[in-house]
Amino acid sequence: MVYRTKMYVAFDGDKDMKYYNTLKMWSDNNRIDFSLNNAHDLKQARDTSLPESIKRSLRDRIQASKIMTLIVGEETHHHTKFVKYEVEYAQSLGMPIILAVIDGGILPNSWFTNYPAIRVPFRLERINLAVANWPEKSKEHVRKGDVGIWHYTS
Repeated sequence: MVYRTKMYVAFDGDKDMKYYNTLKMWSDNNRIDFSLNNAHDLKQARDTSLPESIKRSLRDRIQASKIMTLIVGEETHHHTKFVKYEVEYAQSLGMPIILAVIDGGILPNSWFTNYPAIRVPFRLERINLAVANWPEKSKEHVRKGDVGIWHYTS
């Protein structure tokens, strides 16, 4: 049995690595209330030259996760080879998805026409709010068939 304890973070590795590193820095800082039990710390594919090897490694990490955070930048919606694959695989597992939107980020709306996600700005307190509350709300939306990108009103 696989225990899902991790957070999977998907992002544009070329443009948005600094935001992923910010999540790791928040988690490593004892004075900041943020915990990233990072799925990327799990094993890597040995042959990263083949797309199927990369996807197998991504699936292993996602399967060990209980929640996905997608860092949304200006180019994220163009990354259909792997980032979209990661999102679709998380959706197939019924995983809650948080969209942490960087200033200027363009939402990949078409990726959520059949699945709910919560959109928050890439800010510590908003991401923490979503991590604490979205998993239960996401289950409720899935059960009701409510889809699309949601946001907090206050």
